[in-house]
Amino acid sequence: MATVTIQAGEAKRLVIQKLTEAGLKEESAEKVAEVLVHADLRNVNSHGVLRTEHYVNRIKAGGINLDAQMSFEKTGPVTGVVDGDDGFGHVIGEEAMNHAIEMARNNGVGMVTAFNSSHCGALSYFVQKATDEKLIGIAMSHTDKIVVPFGGKTSFLGTNPIAYGVPAKSKKPFILDMATSNAALGKILQAKEEGKEIPEGWGVDDNGAPVTDPNSVVSLSPFGGPKGYGLSVIVDVFSGLLAGAAFGPHIGKMYDDLDKKRKLGHYFCVINPSYFTDTDRFLEQMDRMIEELQQVESAPGFDRVYVPGEIEQINEEKNIKEGITIASTVYEFLTKQVGK
Repeated sequence: MATVTIQAGEAKRLVIQKLTEAGLKEESAEKVAEVLVHADLRNVNSHGVLRTEHYVNRIKAGGINLDAQMSFEKTGPVTGVVDGDDGFGHVIGEEAMNHAIEMARNNGVGMVTAFNSSHCGALSYFVQKATDEKLIGIAMSHTDKIVVPFGGKTSFLGTNPIAYGVPAKSKKPFILDMATSNAALGKILQAKEEGKEIPEGWGVDDNGAPVTDPNSVVSLSPFGGPKGYGLSVIVDVFSGLLAGAAFGPHIGKMYDDLDKKRKLGHYFCVINPSYFTDTDRFLEQMDRMIEELQQVESAPGFDRVYVPGEIEQINEEKNIKEGITIASTVYEFLTKQVGK
């Protein structure tokens, strides 16, 4: 597959340009672009600027409210809800996480749900905002059905990602961001784009049989069998039911019905360690845990042990200097002039 490498700042500029050309306000376009480039810097290209064309198509079809008026209601000392008014999930997610951070600073914990939202991008972006403040962050979001329940033939659940971010003192934060399926749908789409096969276990055909051709994938598989299936249901409860949003097969589709608002829900939680233990000791212990994990003797076939999020952080450091690599087709879309 042909690729193009460009600096992160240039990628962000191109995404902003495409989104504003489609009618999105520049401030919102900047936030969407920031979240997308965050993913590409970490080599999570399935959630990066690849998504821009889809967002533009949804805007043009009327599936995103370009004049969304978000509102926040504080429902208790440590709880609140954000009504996203069918705008971009990236913007809505940051609003919710910022409120959760503020409540955690003042009261030890902050929990905020968001509803009337849309796809919000990589959850690692939001939990990292908490770790930047030396707070623990948790984020969940449901998606439309594409994953079979364990033992099932047809899809019922979404990829339903969950993310945790834990700060450390001198080490980089522990960032776990994962789909509850064996692979995110974006990785299947990326494999299609690149003309590559996928590992067995990522997806199944219409008979529920595993396939390696991404073009034959009808549904995805939960990771770890019944364990991933169970976690996926939990994510739907927290980001769907708790947010007053839909669940499973009742969630608005991402790649179909582009003219319809998706009405997604998200869940964000922030925890202030100082309300539970000595903060310095907590952060020092996180440093120690990370260091001791990294020093575990590696198994055959592995160079060393990495902690969750570490490889992505290494990628980010490299790509900030060298640029992000995207498919040529994605670059062509980003640079194509309006009307041509």
